[in-house]
Amino acid sequence: MSATVKARFLDPSTPPHVATMIALTSLGALAMNLFLPSLPNMTAYFDTEYRIMQIAVAGYLGVTGVMQLIIGPISDRYGRRNTLMGATVVFILASIGCILATTIEVFLAFRLMQGAIVAGMILPRAALRDMYDTDKAASMMGWVTMGMAVAPMVAPALGGVLDGLFGWQANFVALLLMGIAGLALTWADMGETAAPSTESMFQQIAHYPELLTAPRFWGYALTAAFASGAFFAYLGGAPYVGSEVYGMTPERLGIYFGAPAIGYMVGNGISGRYSNRFGIQRMIATGTGVTVIGLLAGLLVDMGGIRTPETFFAFMVFVGLGNGLVIPNSMAGMLSVRPRLAGTASGLGGALMVGGGAGLSALAGILLERGTGAAPLLWLMTLTSVASVAAIWFTIWREHRVAGRPLPKADYEPAE
Repeated sequence: MSATVKARFLDPSTPPHVATMIALTSLGALAMNLFLPSLPNMTAYFDTEYRIMQIAVAGYLGVTGVMQLIIGPISDRYGRRNTLMGATVVFILASIGCILATTIEVFLAFRLMQGAIVAGMILPRAALRDMYDTDKAASMMGWVTMGMAVAPMVAPALGGVLDGLFGWQANFVALLLMGIAGLALTWADMGETAAPSTESMFQQIAHYPELLTAPRFWGYALTAAFASGAFFAYLGGAPYVGSEVYGMTPERLGIYFGAPAIGYMVGNGISGRYSNRFGIQRMIATGTGVTVIGLLAGLLVDMGGIRTPETFFAFMVFVGLGNGLVIPNSMAGMLSVRPRLAGTASGLGGALMVGGGAGLSALAGILLERGTGAAPLLWLMTLTSVASVAAIWFTIWREHRVAGRPLPKADYEPAE
């Protein structure tokens, strides 16, 4: 389906409306962090340890990473619409299981099943790449993810309030209702954008080596993985820092927890406005630099003995700002390597991002349980962000070396 066909809201014969893509992407984000302020209370409810309860975050991220390897090729073969509807049905059933769980084992099993909703985060990106060229797709992704940024900004606060009023199960009731609404919206508006494919699933998966041997793909994928890794480490460690280090209530923690989303919304807005003008690599390099500067400042403040919830969470805004510049542009870069494999590339790139994030999230929980305050988390996030700077500048250097051009003074379309 071409972008020349004007999207009409609630008309599945046309491309999906931007409001639909924002809503579906937001559902994936909500499923990730709505319940995070409840982690300490859930640990007590299931009579377990925080590191076990942390599997609800790290394990979930790991499953979503694996799911993206499968969902991408499925969507290239069977279409974005059908794949997204099937994944949402699985999410709805898993949400019911989480609500009814009485043991930690049962809860974690259904929580990991909820990872199917990652389709709502990757398939709108693939649909945008189906519809637009690289820089325009990056710009559109910026707008879509700017709208999505509202979800993680309000979700922890909402989750904290729901926990305080009704208990932790209320968060999963909310996710169940949102899943049902998302399924209805997909059915009513998600027009198919992928070109028909005659290849089998095995043939689709066989394209992975084509992507994995493309230096451009690796450059963008590693940049995105390291940049988002700082945020995933935050997801794994910030609930512990807020509740155990600073003694915050779930309601207060939920409000503070949304700090990165403020920066993410601003960064996505900048991407939406300027990516098409300045090019994706300049935007990515700027975003990685912003994140490192903000985290280094936060680390220096902590080492200087100024340790309050306000100082810790304020510097997390820079993480969100940097990610808002890096993620949509890096994803557009990954999807541009082989446009006919946009779904596969979106899934593989997302798997690398989330798989690394799962490990960093788990590592954050392990490091923090040693009782050394917020410093281990800040160090982990800073080092990960430095790696993202190295990844994008190596990519820029290598591409210009291969093309025989000096390092950039203006934006350009990278060579294969």
